[in-house]
Amino acid sequence: MTVAFFGIFFLALMFSFVLTRYVRDFASRRGWVSVPSQDRHLHLIPLPRLGGVAIFISFLLSLAVAAVVASRFPSLYSAFSLRTLLTILLPATLVFLLGVYDDLYSVGPYVKFAVQALAGAMLFAGGLRILNIPVLFGEHQLPWFVGLPFTILWVLAITNAFNLIDGLDGLAAGSALFSTLVVFVVALVNGYSLVTVMTIALAGAILGFLRYNFNPATIFLGDSGSLLIGFLLSALALAGAQKSPTIVAVAIPVVSFGLPILETSLSVLRRLISGRPVFTADREHIHHKLLQHGLTHRQVVTVLYAVSAVFALLSLFLLWPTGSSLGLVLAVLGIGIWVGVQRLGYLELGELGRVAQRTFEQRQIVINNLAIRRATEELKAVRDYDQIRRVLEAAFNSNAFDGFDVKFKLFPGEFHPVIASEPGAQRRNEVSFHWGRTRASRSLEDLAFWTLSLDLVSSTNRRRGALTVHRLYSQRDLQLDINLLTSAFPIALADALDRTLQHNVQVIPRADHDDQGFVAAQAG
Repeated sequence: MTVAFFGIFFLALMFSFVLTRYVRDFASRRGWVSVPSQDRHLHLIPLPRLGGVAIFISFLLSLAVAAVVASRFPSLYSAFSLRTLLTILLPATLVFLLGVYDDLYSVGPYVKFAVQALAGAMLFAGGLRILNIPVLFGEHQLPWFVGLPFTILWVLAITNAFNLIDGLDGLAAGSALFSTLVVFVVALVNGYSLVTVMTIALAGAILGFLRYNFNPATIFLGDSGSLLIGFLLSALALAGAQKSPTIVAVAIPVVSFGLPILETSLSVLRRLISGRPVFTADREHIHHKLLQHGLTHRQVVTVLYAVSAVFALLSLFLLWPTGSSLGLVLAVLGIGIWVGVQRLGYLELGELGRVAQRTFEQRQIVINNLAIRRATEELKAVRDYDQIRRVLEAAFNSNAFDGFDVKFKLFPGEFHPVIASEPGAQRRNEVSFHWGRTRASRSLEDLAFWTLSLDLVSSTNRRRGALTVHRLYSQRDLQLDINLLTSAFPIALADALDRTLQHNVQVIPRADHDDQGFVAAQAG
């Protein structure tokens, strides 16, 4: 059997090596090329995209030769279930033709999903289906109306995951090669000859194509190749799972397809968080991020090959599942993915982290918000100018601002509430006062800070002045709903100034304590 497997692999390799060159030259002569017309395109010259044609034909030819050879050996030929073979190849051909049409003329995402869903339903009808999901439903077998959508979802996810990582020369095909070898080993261990033959044939076809697809590529995989490979791997994983223990059937395919699944999950999550359509293209895939970190094209592909190899090796640990091995694999995967994603520096995930942090700090946020709300209510009732100052100081003393300035003008008939320290202040009809924390009040001018200025407009639409709050630049989060400061609070402050400046009189000592003692002033 080992000789037979090597023979099939070598045959598919040679078929693919020859056919890829022929398809490349034929597509170039016909003008079926991908022109680098968008920012996300990384190639510089037009290149043909129909690499999947060579892979598909090589795969079929090697299977045909294997079937002819197996016909001479009854024990081997009995493993070739014609029903299972057709169950996989017929929908695979449908997906392949969809990819070819998309490479030539372009197809919308909803049409792609519809055709792929039909192909998944064909697998389900042929007996290749998700039987149970232990994590969600225990060991109970799923009814058809639950198994069907899960099977279609699996096919859609894996098929499009490999399509999504097809952004660098050799990346999707190389990652698929590692995943194919894992499915081959699992089928070999479980004695499923048909899946073993099909996976080794697919691996040979992919490797022969990689000779022309690795950087610098002369032909692209295209949707005809990425969709075909993704679909075949999803179908072969389902076929191999029929004879595998539950944990092997569920966990190994998911882990072995780790890179494309991770890329798909990140892409969907990023776009949902940022409010962009899920199907929009961008330059924020994992390989784009690595390029932005200064790696060359080949270095990025090599790094992601290593990641795919690690996923593949970890998945093989689950061939003999125990509590300790499963826990170890999950721990290594979790830590590795967390560290790797953090290093990529996605802004959307940073925003999720900020939201999580604010959740833990919610108690302090509530306290700060209540201080502003309470100040707003107290300002509605004050009748004394000093009370205004005390209310403001109490409100800002409990939040993350470092100081504030209030400047307001006097209207005819109003008197200065305090005696200014410099001559001529009353003639300018302007009043100001300042508050700052101990560390900031000494000299904000010598420190780096930002300000927020709020116009004080009363409920009668009279512009009284402005409140300016200051905050030093730091890593401390502003634990406050800024909307509370910009909505009712300035109006309440302006109304309070209107009341106190018009109706109350008090006697306030001069700031310099000179011989004149006390001075009468209109204030509150």
